[in-house]
Amino acid sequence: MNKIVNIIKPTGMTSHDVVSAVRKILNTKKVGHTGTLDPDASGVLPICIGKATKVSELILNKDKSYICELTFGITTDTYDSSGEILERVDNFSFTKEEIEKAFDTQRGHIDQLPPMYSALKVNGKRMCDLVRSGRADEINLKTRPVYIKELNILSIRDNKIMFYVKCSKGTYVRSICYDVGKVLGCGGHMSFLLRTSSGKFNLENGITLEELKEYNDNNTLDKYLYDIDYVLTNFNKIKIHENAEKYYINGGIIDERRFIEKDFNENDEFVRVYSSKEFIGIGKIIRKNNTISVKSDKLFIV
Repeated sequence: MNKIVNIIKPTGMTSHDVVSAVRKILNTKKVGHTGTLDPDASGVLPICIGKATKVSELILNKDKSYICELTFGITTDTYDSSGEILERVDNFSFTKEEIEKAFDTQRGHIDQLPPMYSALKVNGKRMCDLVRSGRADEINLKTRPVYIKELNILSIRDNKIMFYVKCSKGTYVRSICYDVGKVLGCGGHMSFLLRTSSGKFNLENGITLEELKEYNDNNTLDKYLYDIDYVLTNFNKIKIHENAEKYYINGGIIDERRFIEKDFNENDEFVRVYSSKEFIGIGKIIRKNNTISVKSDKLFIV
């Protein structure tokens, strides 16, 4: 099986727990997730199976969206509700305009400081593991550029703010909560997180682990499985002649005389490549001496 399934992760499970559960249900070893979702968070977690694991990085690089709850007045060392409380502030009051102004500091292109408790690595070690083992002094936190495409407040109730965010890869929503609380001077932490989308995958096209088992047991799982090229539609495509397939797969360069179909732009660097029967992989366009050719960049059928 070389497919992608969109699992709706429940709270209380790590992303690795979900991978292990999928391996067991589908009785297959080669399974990988497409970006860590914290145990306290729930929502969209695309899982790649078989050769589809080769596109894990491509899905990981896509924009993601979340619905999050920010709780004012409590700051924790992990920036979420699982951490140790560092500070409490009881007496504060803000207008909606003041809260919006604080959120403005998190919109657009920003330099974000990630939490110490994160999976980012320092000299091959995860930062969260270094902190827990008393080696926090080895960490030199640096800001990272991220892009917050949308950041909309959904509701304000007492000391809790519910908001929607759409952001680039590498964004820590926990840091948004921490930074907004810091700007307002009362502190804050993330008390709820639901991932609503990851690239083309969303809550509507996802299934739970229980449903995965049910559909697999009654042989109705196919309609919930996605082909590898489903996540590659941002690339244009070509189809090569059947007598060129073996040569292409073995690393040969195929010129446009052996293209059956071509649908790409003059500026395209990479394209999806199909044989007469199936999707083969991603090819790199070569332009030389007024001739266009394609060479394999990533194969998905061998």
